[in-house]
Amino acid sequence: MRRLACHLLLLLPAGLVAQTDADVARATERIAPRMIEIRHDIHQHPELSNRETRTAALVADELRRLGLEVRTGVGKTGVVGILRGGKPGPVVAIRADMDALPVTEQGDLPFKSVVTAQYLGRETGVFHACGHDTHVAAQLGVANILAGMKARLTGTVVFIFQPAEEGPPPGEPGGASLMIAEGALRDPRPDLILAFHANGVPPDAEGEDERLGRVAYTPGPTYAAATRWSAKVLGRQAHGSTPHLSIDAAVTASQIVLALQTIRSRTLSPFSDNVVTVGVMRGGDRNNIIPGEMLLEGTIRTFNDPDLDTIERRMREIFDGITRSAGATFTIEFDRSHPMTVNDSALSRRFGPVLTRVAGAGNVRIAPPITGAEDFSYFAREVPGFYLRIGAVPEGKVSGGHHTPTFYADDQTVPHAMRIMTALVLDALTPPAR
Repeated sequence: MRRLACHLLLLLPAGLVAQTDADVARATERIAPRMIEIRHDIHQHPELSNRETRTAALVADELRRLGLEVRTGVGKTGVVGILRGGKPGPVVAIRADMDALPVTEQGDLPFKSVVTAQYLGRETGVFHACGHDTHVAAQLGVANILAGMKARLTGTVVFIFQPAEEGPPPGEPGGASLMIAEGALRDPRPDLILAFHANGVPPDAEGEDERLGRVAYTPGPTYAAATRWSAKVLGRQAHGSTPHLSIDAAVTASQIVLALQTIRSRTLSPFSDNVVTVGVMRGGDRNNIIPGEMLLEGTIRTFNDPDLDTIERRMREIFDGITRSAGATFTIEFDRSHPMTVNDSALSRRFGPVLTRVAGAGNVRIAPPITGAEDFSYFAREVPGFYLRIGAVPEGKVSGGHHTPTFYADDQTVPHAMRIMTALVLDALTPPAR
């Protein structure tokens, strides 16, 4: 009899977990259609970084409808909602980003974006080319599910809706760092923070993590640190017919672009993970004028500070040497805008089994780090963080990839993410076994 009682005690927690999972699945099925409608609304009305006023108002209204405490205007357009459970316990934060990109959508969705806006002095389409519309809708879905369970929640959930994850406009503060400075992680202070990203990468040799139903995460370093750099090559303008009277900024800048490639191939260890990219090369006004100035801009991705220090030093040396040889000069600035995103090791061990339970063992993969960057890094430096990627592309569909005009995320990403993120929050609110 004593042995049977022991077996029942061992089975009880699993039974409770299964019951909770079933409750969450039923709630998701009931709530998801409305969250998908919200996703369509946000997708049709995308807003650029630090301009997410309509999206923020929609979020705040929904959180108030659920009875949450709501703070608006945190980090310009950010929204924070607080759900206090029926019993005291941990404080768990969950973050979704709200901003869209200056990209013109090329898909044929019935809720396709036709919004345009001014970006850096030019007219551009605006498109949720990184899936943030699905992030917002799914997180509102999690808020709906947990608000319905409020009385039995042990602890508090803080819902953070962040603007400007893609980076604020030049000259403006914004993003996670500004939200933190303005109190997003205070009153109450979270014990940990969670976030996900809809995965819409094109198929590659790494597997099919982008497939709907799949989940990928990386213990430890997850996303690279991102450093923005901007430089000018300053020469002397001349008529195109008299190049000997010029100091050709275009030729000099071209030599610099080629030489920068040797940092990765000849300066750093072949076993190091890093990227040096030139994304902008601009200068000149007319076909028969040799430009006296060229603008170069780009990004650096690294997983440790010594590599970044080396890259910055070698870039200065390359700019200095090549401009000296041409008789030109240069300026260069570095902005270490995004630190590395690191998944807390203890949280990774804790949440791995939860992901397997909810998504299925064959749908969860521990993936290698990637050289993309994520503003979530600022939150994860303040409190332990856990970040995962959730597949968004069903069989028979292909996404052009993040930040492209043909990025694709399926509507069913929303309920799938709702179930996964709700399960993680509930696990995080559960007191550890003694």
